[in-house]
This record gives sequence, C-alpha cells and structure tokens, in this order.
Amino acid sequence: MIDRAGLAEFLRSRREVLQPEDVGLPRGLRRRTNGLRREEVASLCHMSTDYYSRLERERGPQPSSQMLASIAQGLHLSLDERDHLFRLAGQNPPARGGVSEHISPGLLRILDRLNDTPAEIVTELGETLRQTPMGVALTGDTTRYTGPARSVGDRWFTDPAVRKLYAPEEHSFLTRMYASGLREIATLRGPGSRAAHLADLLLARSEEFRRVWDEHEIGIRPHEVKHFIHPEVGALELTCQRLVDPGQAHSLLVYTAIPGSESHDKMHLLSVIGMQALG
Repeated sequence: MIDRAGLAEFLRSRREVLQPEDVGLPRGLRRRTNGLRREEVASLCHMSTDYYSRLERERGPQPSSQMLASIAQGLHLSLDERDHLFRLAGQNPPARGGVSEHISPGLLRILDRLNDTPAEIVTELGETLRQTPMGVALTGDTTRYTGPARSVGDRWFTDPAVRKLYAPEEHSFLTRMYASGLREIATLRGPGSRAAHLADLLLARSEEFRRVWDEHEIGIRPHEVKHFIHPEVGALELTCQRLVDPGQAHSLLVYTAIPGSESHDKMHLLSVIGMQALG
C-alpha cells in the first residue's frame, strides 16, 4: 500500500538537498528555493510538473514502476534510497546488479560535468543509459533503441549502418570483441540471463555471429584508442577512458583527442555541430 505522506516527505527532502550544479543545471542569480524547484525535478524525471507536484502534495495516482525509476534517477538517489522510494509507493524495488539500469549518483555527477566532452554510461551489454550532448554528436542518440537493439553488440551484427561509424580496419576486431564479451557475460550471468537470451537471438539471426561464436574466444578487451568515421567531420582518433561501477555493472566511457592533433581540431567542429543540432 502506498504511504502518501511518507512518499511526499521523502520527495521534498531529496529535492531540497539537491543543488542545480549537482545535476548539471545553472544556478542563476535569483534563486531563492532551497535545492531544486519542482519544475526542475519534473524535467529531470521526464514528467509533467503537475504530476510531480501532486506526489509532493500527497495526491495523484499511485506511481508506476517506470515512473518511480525515472524519479529515482532524476533525484540522483542511491540504490538504498531508490529501494526506499519504491517501498513508500507500495512497489517492490527492482533487482540490483547486472540487470539494474539505475545509475549511481556518483557516475551521474561526473557525467553532468562533461557537457563539452563525448561521454556515455552503458550497461554490461553495451546498452546506452545516458549520453552527453557531445556524445550524441559523436555517435547519434543511442538511447533511442528498444528491445535487443539497445545493445551495441546486437546492432553490430544486425544493422549494417552501425559499422559505418567505425574505421574498416577495426571491423574484424570489433566482431570478435563483441562475441567474446557476450559469451563472457552470458557465462557469468547464467543460462536464463538477458545476455544468454541475446546470444540465442544472434545465433538465430546472424551467420557471422554464429561463425565467431563457434571460436569460443574469451578475454578480448576494447582498444583504448578508437577510430571513428564521423559523417560530418570524417576520421577521428579518440582515446576512450572507462570508469566502472562494479556494483551496478555500468561503465562511464569518456572520449578525448590528443591536444594539437587533427582529431582535436575536429572535435571543436563536432562541438559546433552538436550545438546546432540541439538548437
């Protein structure tokens, strides 16, 4: 059963301790509210201000699991706080670990400070959960996919357009890497896991995947230097740094170019293109 008073009080307390800079928002000169405004939280949670405000006023319908997940992420809740939110709303908390899509507040705080850098947060299956504006400018909006296509490994074997973003000399290695990585995760998570299901789907749909899967390769790790072929700025040589949250099996990927290099100059152009797209 929903605890409306407890839910409202908890939401208000979490909103009031968050500062605009904590979530990548400008503070402004006329801010008088303690913490964030309701409309700011509603925007972060991808819901209407009216819907969120009613929750803080002990009104409105019982939130769905999807709504609660959005609120937990928008308010940058920890896993314990997220679980508490679900229980206050009369719902069972989602699972933790490899199947969880709740991004830790620490990773979100870092991502929010990388607006001028291509970066993304991905699951162990290569599903993009969040991107910076420059990340979208580099690879396109990879959060838009649904179903198995959310995984970049699935798209690699089923969507030929994906390969156009990567230098041809990288294709053979990436094919082996995605198959090796999926085999490792499927073994780790077990026969009934999402990874195992994704492997079964690819075995049914892709002859190329079946061929590399039969090689039983394990331990092929991503190269630190990535070679992209961007449709607007051309060839890019970028270094990828990975920050791992082992508790959630999520990774923050940050792409940078060596200062003074041709790719560094192209990144400035990519930034302009990204801003125009947002505008």
